Amino acid sequence: MKKSTVEIKLQNGLEARPVAMLVQVASKYESKIYLESTGKKVNAKSIMGMMSLGLDNGDQVTVTAEGTDEDEAVDAIEKYLCGAE
Repeated sequence: MKKSTVEIKLQNGLEARPVAMLVQVASKYESKIYLESTGKKVNAKSIMGMMSLGLDNGDQVTVTAEGTDEDEAVDAIEKYLCGAE
C-alpha cells in the first residue's frame, strides 16, 4: 500500500470537470485508489464519491493506493492534483 498527502493546487478546486478528469486518471490503474479528507474516504474512481468530498484549492487530501501499480497510480494522482497535467 502506498499513501501520500497532497495539497490541491487546481485553480477552481475539484469542480465537476476536474473531478471527471481525476476519475479518468484513477481509472487507468488496476489498483484500488482512495482519497481521504476531513475523515471521509472515497473511491477515486467514483465521480459521485469524489464530488461528495467538496475539495477546493489549497485543501489537503490523502491519496492511498493498493495493488500492482500503486506507485504509478499515486504518482499520477499527485501530479494531477498539483496541476501538472
